[in-house]
Amino acid sequence: MGSDCNGSSASESFVKKPTIKFTKLFINGEFVDSISGKTFETIDPRTGEVITRIAEGDKEDVDLAVKAARAAFDNGPWPRFPGAERGRIMMKFADLIDQHVEELAILDTVDAGRLFNFGKAVDIPQVAENLRYYAGAADKIHGDVLKMSRELQAYTLLEPIGVLGHIIPWNFPSTLFFAKVSPSLAAGCTMVIKPAEQTPLSALYYAHLAKLAGVPDGVLNVITGFGQTAGAAISYHMDIDKVSFTGSTEVGRLVMEAAAKSNLKQVSLELGGKSPLVIFDDADINMAADLALLGVLYNKGEICVASSRVFVQEGIYDELVKKLEEKAKAWVVGDPFDPNARQGPQVDKQQYNKILTYIDHGKNEGATLLTGGKPLGNKGYYIEPTIFTDVKDDMLIAKDEIFGPVMALMKFKTIEEAIQRANNTRYGLAAGIITKDLNVANTVSRSIRAGIIWINCYFAFDRDCPYGGYKMSGFGRDFGLEALHKYLHTKSVVTPIYNSPWL
Repeated sequence: MGSDCNGSSASESFVKKPTIKFTKLFINGEFVDSISGKTFETIDPRTGEVITRIAEGDKEDVDLAVKAARAAFDNGPWPRFPGAERGRIMMKFADLIDQHVEELAILDTVDAGRLFNFGKAVDIPQVAENLRYYAGAADKIHGDVLKMSRELQAYTLLEPIGVLGHIIPWNFPSTLFFAKVSPSLAAGCTMVIKPAEQTPLSALYYAHLAKLAGVPDGVLNVITGFGQTAGAAISYHMDIDKVSFTGSTEVGRLVMEAAAKSNLKQVSLELGGKSPLVIFDDADINMAADLALLGVLYNKGEICVASSRVFVQEGIYDELVKKLEEKAKAWVVGDPFDPNARQGPQVDKQQYNKILTYIDHGKNEGATLLTGGKPLGNKGYYIEPTIFTDVKDDMLIAKDEIFGPVMALMKFKTIEEAIQRANNTRYGLAAGIITKDLNVANTVSRSIRAGIIWINCYFAFDRDCPYGGYKMSGFGRDFGLEALHKYLHTKSVVTPIYNSPWL
């Protein structure tokens, strides 16, 4: 098992200690302490040590942020700007992100364990491009002229929903911040954002850059704090018009319940997954092994679309198992600042312990541990890439979202069996298919009940490609123009017409 997690001086040479500039709540264009004065620790998962203390927002702070957002929506310039002006400010925001790529990538590495080189080359540049994509759409928001069946003239307007609550998870702090913020800004909404308590650092930095870019005060507010307090206050708030949540299915239920019990605010949810990767006999073995490993080890398995259930057709099963074992053993786990590392630490001790508990479940339920299964190093939250064979569909490791580097490998005979077993889950977020047969690809992609299907690729996200769930993986779409329309109301305007030569 490739590793550089032993706390040696070699590992220490990769450590970057960032200067943390922003640790307070961002309300109405200013960084402020929480009303209670309370703070909480944010932890470096590479070491388990405290990075800094962050202001702990609660209900009273959410109230202040919502008040600022409501004033900015009801009376401020942002929703009233021409779309092109919102777009211009968003473009400037994107340019400022480009100027601070390294610092932002460092924050997500020390806070979330994201690979630094990947953050610098991909994550942070892509969030700037995401902003530009929606900036380009901001002046193209328009309704339709309707063809009525009687003497009426009618058209639709697309209007911003209002004040939004965005609750962001910890696994992709920057990417998922902008998956929600960019289309919301383009639509003309104002917002209160709660980043995950594990990963607050980059969100506060983005609030600072938004202010520098010219986003008016009150439009973008950031409340750092805990889900049970700040997150609940957002979900229950009577003056928030919509809440958008990405995270676990369990918390998604609570958000939806809070929305129903308060003001029946709109809800969009992007929740858990247990995504199948179906590999057919005609697949290229090397490519299939690479995609299967990437699908479950990318971002240390902390990704809702992880291909954690891998179904392999019996004709190539044995050969693929050997190839996966060989590649998993060469996979380098280490300090995420190390350019050779392909997998960093799990986000925190709680997640680390949860993954190790599921690995124990796998062993106890009779699955065969092919490789991995153990913690790595003497500090930090590192876990070996783990592959189980002889997995049955009713085992916990085949049913539950583990959110870690754990693959459940299973064998199938026919296309019908593959489809049935792929769909045998409460989730429906994503799926992958590896085959050279176009007919098989077409049949399976149309048969699997999931929001995005990747054929001979995996994690093929793009800002123009809508993404979201079926079943208990949630509803509503991020990315693409569908995400923009998620933050818009449709209003119909009707007037009588008299003596018109035509309808």
